[in-house]
Parts: sequence; structure tokens; C-alpha cells
Amino acid sequence: MKPGLITDIAKSLLLARLRQTVVAAIGVTFSIAMFIALLGFMNGLNDLLDGLVLNRTAHVRLFNEVKPNPDQPISLTPEFQGQHHFIHSIKSSGLRLDIANSGAILEALQRDPRVKGIAPRVNAPILYNSGTIDITGVVGGIDVVAESDLFFFRDYIRAGDPLDLKNISNSIILGKGVADKLLAEIGDVIQVTTSRGEQLPLKVVGIFQSGLADFDKVQSYASVSTVQKLLAKPNTYLTDVQIKLHQLDSAPTVAREYARIFELDAEDIQTANAQFETGSFIRSLISYVVGIVLLIVAGFGIYNILNMMIYEKMDTIAILKATGFSGSDVRKIFLGIALSIGLAGGLLGLAIGFGLSVLIDHVPFVTPALPTITTYPVNYDLKYYLIGISFSLITTYLAGFFPARKASMVDPVVIIRGK
Repeated sequence: MKPGLITDIAKSLLLARLRQTVVAAIGVTFSIAMFIALLGFMNGLNDLLDGLVLNRTAHVRLFNEVKPNPDQPISLTPEFQGQHHFIHSIKSSGLRLDIANSGAILEALQRDPRVKGIAPRVNAPILYNSGTIDITGVVGGIDVVAESDLFFFRDYIRAGDPLDLKNISNSIILGKGVADKLLAEIGDVIQVTTSRGEQLPLKVVGIFQSGLADFDKVQSYASVSTVQKLLAKPNTYLTDVQIKLHQLDSAPTVAREYARIFELDAEDIQTANAQFETGSFIRSLISYVVGIVLLIVAGFGIYNILNMMIYEKMDTIAILKATGFSGSDVRKIFLGIALSIGLAGGLLGLAIGFGLSVLIDHVPFVTPALPTITTYPVNYDLKYYLIGISFSLITTYLAGFFPARKASMVDPVVIIRGK
């Protein structure tokens, strides 16, 4: 039969059972809307949680780790080669903590086309002196421009200008927890002491809040030169080199290569933050499972409605087949009905889901733990909408296939004789 005639008949059957058609379409609409809103919110939350750590973590970090020397004297003695060595109470070696030949390493990294940017650091344990009380902490000597460009350092400054670290000598930016303990404000001068007893007064030029409370209670930042002065070290003294790559997935390979070339310890972001990737995967999986279950439930509703429609329209189906419609034509009619419900309900669901996402995105969400966030996070990735409409059509097609197959097998002689 002509496609136009089949379409007209499907349309007539849809309108004849308009209430049931609307109910089925609403089921699909609700499922798609919840699927889009849930997936957008959950993945927005994933992006937020990962961003708290991953956006501020180097793709590759070069450093010297304190660890026992694997080459003990007995293992280097020829007469004991190839034997099992049982050695107890091995102490850490006297390996230097700074990176040897740091200038040449930085130049080599800058020439590597895989490297997006580098940020040298000098990390040092210190004591914040508050009257007769010493508070344990850590100061990180940073290049504030590189840190802001690569690791969003500026976004976490709650008060002050981060560039003051570069422009004002002997200055420091305190974590909010440290500032609260010291009752320090911008413009105050605090005293810090290293583990070796060196002391230096530093002017507070800013307060930062990372969102990780324990981190903010100990961490502070100064310029690289200020920390080098605090430690009485030369201007080549660096303890860490943090690297951002153009391709995040290449970090493990690049880390192994740099560890071999520069004879340093190298840690890639995937190794350092494996637990965050696992958490994100599980949350996304839950979102997809819930959304798909909603669509399957809607599919059962369409299946039941089409089954009832076929039962009530047996006379119509018999007449269609008696007047020349083949079984495949009847099957196309009912599949067309199912897909029409899926398409209409799916498109409306996408629109409502987008509206719900926008609404969630504008709900105020202010907490001291997440200083950069003012509303609930939502991800508007186009792939969620493509997945939603695809599942809508697939689910409704499957829901309509078996009733349509049943309708195509109706014997008109049996139906008419029964009448």
C-alpha cells in the first residue's frame, strides 16, 4: 500500500484512542525529562567534584621521593649475587629532596610539544608562630602566573590579589583555616619557622579557600624566591615540577618517559587520583541505569496500550486485511503508532528536561566548602540529549513490535465469521 494511506490510517487510530495515546506519550515524556535532568545534574556534580582536585593537579609531577635505597651494600657484593638477602630496619637514603639540574630540565620540558605548561614549586614544612604556640603547616613556593593559568589558582582567592605574591617581597597567601587560627588579616605580618630553625616575617597579602577544609588548615603559598630565601637555598632550588599536557590520556606514558630520562620520581594524574575517576564512573553508571529503567517502564505502558488497541480494533484490522492490506502493512501501521508516540513524547521530554536542567542550574547553592560554586552544577552535554531521544525511539519501537506482529497475523476470515 501507499505510505500516505498507511500514515492516514495510523493517524486515525491514534486520534480514535486519543486519551490512551496521550497517557503513553506522557509516560515517555516524563521518562526522558527525568533522564535528561538526572544525567545533567549527576554529571555536573561529577565535574564539580573532580574539578576540586583534578583541575588543580598536575598531569605529571616530577619530584624526589624519600625512600630506602634499593641497592644495599650486600646486593652489590659479587660473592652474594643471586642469593636471597634478608635485611631489616632499612633507613631512608640521604637522597637530596631538590631536583638536580632543574634549569636544564625546565628548558627541556618547554621544548617538548606535548607539554602545555609547567609550574615549578618549592614545598617546605614550616611552623606558623602564634605567640607561644607553633602551628604545623606547609608553604608552597609557586610561580603565581603559571599556577593561575594552569591550575585555576586565582579562582580560589577569597581576599586579596594573587599577583601581590610576585610584586611584594616576603609576602604570603594563607589558607582560610590557617588565617582563622592565627586571626590574621590582609596586611598583617606573621612569623614562620622552618624545621631547621630559619625564621622569616611574611606579610599576608591574600586568603585562599580550596574547599578542602583539612588542606586549608595547613597550606599557604608564597613566591618561589621567598621560599628559597626562607630555606636559605639558591635560586635553582626546586622540589617539584608540575606539568600540564595537551593530552591528559598520555600522562602515564609521559611520566614513565620523564622518570627514565631525568632520573626522578614521576607521578601521573591517573595514578594520583584513581579514586576520583572510580567515583565519577559509578555515579554516571547509576544515572544511566535509573534513566534507562524509567524508559523501560514507559515502554511497558506503550506495549499495554497497543495491545488493548489491537484487541479493540480486531474488526478494523480484519477489514483492512480483507480489502487488500498485507500483514506487513498492518505491522507498519502499528509500528508507526508506537514510533509516533515515542518521537512526540521524546521531543517534549527533551524540552522539559532542558527546562528542569536550567531550573536546577539557577537554584542557589552557597557553602563555605565550595567557594567557587554559587548554584547547583549541571552538565548540558549534547550527547545526553542524543542518548535520550535514541532510547525513546528504540524503547517505543520494541514496545510496538510485538503488538504489531500480533496484528499482522490476524486472520480476517476468523474475525468476520465470529461476527
